[in-house]
Amino acid sequence: MKSWMDIADKPNVVRHALNLWPPFWGSGIKILSISDDFRQVKVKLKLRWWNKNANRTQYGGSIFSLTDPVYALMLMGILGKQYYVWDKQASINFIKPGQSDLYADFVISQPLLDDILQQTASGEKCFPEFIVHVKDKDGNVVSEVQRQLYVRKKPQYRECVQEQAA
Repeated sequence: MKSWMDIADKPNVVRHALNLWPPFWGSGIKILSISDDFRQVKVKLKLRWWNKNANRTQYGGSIFSLTDPVYALMLMGILGKQYYVWDKQASINFIKPGQSDLYADFVISQPLLDDILQQTASGEKCFPEFIVHVKDKDGNVVSEVQRQLYVRKKPQYRECVQEQAA
């Protein structure tokens, strides 16, 4: 049976798999695009009757879910099988009600990627932070989500840290 990492390097396969994934599909979340290098992802949260809150606007849990695995999956696609990548911590700031479909653009810049690679080169842990703005159909920011990841080389790919200390 194939693992996630066996398909994680194919953006179109990842996009299709996530769009069929029940937590996304059921919440109205759709991956619109993933760049060939995994550096950019565009996501949409459709406003449906079953993901509205008591005020008839986007349910906050769905907004938060929209951002849940995206940065981790992007880094998994970029870094490959040599790294562990996990979500570590997240917070959300609700700025205004989401009264339409919502959108988020996720980007990993080259300087941030270089920093992650440098920090993890000898097997150390890295905790990169990302901020994504969820916007309505008119481009107004509805929420700001901060995510912190855990990134580390798997043991078999780490340099011997003890040799460097000598």
